[in-house]
Amino acid sequence: MTGGPNEERRPALPPHTRRPTPLPVVDSPRIAALKPGGTAQFWRTVEAEGTPLIEPDDDPAYRIVTFLWRDTGQRAVLLHANKLTDYNDLAPSLLRRLDGTDVWHLSYRLRADWRGTYALSPLTEAPVEPAVWRGPDRAAWQRLRAGAVTDPLNPRTFPNKFGGPDLSLAELPDAPSQPWWPAVPGTRAGMVAVARLNSEILGNARTIWTYTPPGYRDRGEPYPLLVLFDGDVWGRSLAIRHTLDNLIAAGQIPPMIALLVDSIDVRTRSVELACDHEFTRFLTDELLPWATGRWRLTADPARTIVAGQSLGGLTAVFAATRVPERFGNVLSQAGSFWWPGGGEFGAEPCWLTRHLAAAPRLPIAFDLEVGLLEWELLEPTRRLRDVLTAKGYPLTYREYHGGHDSACWRGGIADGLRALTARWSTVSSEVACV
Repeated sequence: MTGGPNEERRPALPPHTRRPTPLPVVDSPRIAALKPGGTAQFWRTVEAEGTPLIEPDDDPAYRIVTFLWRDTGQRAVLLHANKLTDYNDLAPSLLRRLDGTDVWHLSYRLRADWRGTYALSPLTEAPVEPAVWRGPDRAAWQRLRAGAVTDPLNPRTFPNKFGGPDLSLAELPDAPSQPWWPAVPGTRAGMVAVARLNSEILGNARTIWTYTPPGYRDRGEPYPLLVLFDGDVWGRSLAIRHTLDNLIAAGQIPPMIALLVDSIDVRTRSVELACDHEFTRFLTDELLPWATGRWRLTADPARTIVAGQSLGGLTAVFAATRVPERFGNVLSQAGSFWWPGGGEFGAEPCWLTRHLAAAPRLPIAFDLEVGLLEWELLEPTRRLRDVLTAKGYPLTYREYHGGHDSACWRGGIADGLRALTARWSTVSSEVACV
């Protein structure tokens, strides 16, 4: 595939449109039963159970989920829940104060398979509700997010990839299991090497985390390869190495090498992961030769996976369509297929999907997933799914009940690796039996 609307290498600007449907705010029976002066026992129970509160719904496929804050003089409390909170309309995410008590509460009716991260902003001043994401109050909502804290009543936390306090994690009973991500005592561990790589093509330098599987050897069959974007996240806070260790130990994927590519910073990421030809050249002309000179990795596109999330998911598809002779498998989670957005660069939205529809089929297998709460990504991803299906591409596709959330992606990446590698021919015994 040639051409594209981002020849000037401008940063991608997400659309940030308003939520198309209202939040499912409901009343909690437990909160409704509380009386002034009777909250001490309530809080003791909550501390023992942990938050958020989870109550049954009339429909067993749903639960009533209540977020709580114990008052210490706040004027308002704002919930920051991934793709539940809409920063174009903050009012539905403000907790309510139960009259005559120290209980701040907010209840949603959510599907029983929901998983998500959240934080809380306890405000000692009246909150400011921005009218639009890019409006004059953008600085106000950024300050609100900067002041968010971990839910003190929820012992389950999740690393904050943007820095700052950990996020809180909530998982309802039917959320998809994630058996592969945590470290398992006794599992043979691969090695992770950290290096700096200078790029003449891009004029910058970045960190590369390289995972080699347990028992790695410099002879025999070359190892399959995973190239994963946002390596600064997967190499640190999300620790993809444990997922790879577990999958390899269980025989779910073949032993493979993984290159985790640092995004450097937000602005660099928004340029390089927006269908950028120069970044693709960096991958093929600098990163892969650099890695090949150090480790025994395959040059076979059918055994090479390029993977990413959000803009990284968009770029995984773009890179494979640009150089299918190098990348024959794509794992895209919540890809930014809206890009470049209406009117940006004078282009129509969903450029990559339209070009795939018009181009001949390429030798690429795809694994896509997207969250059902991602109102800006869900339909573009479904359109791409439909195009790939119509063109006859090998495809696995999943939708999960969650948002634009690494807490969902850490499980989905294992599912994607299993699905893609299951298509491969039997791994040679010399590599498999390490």
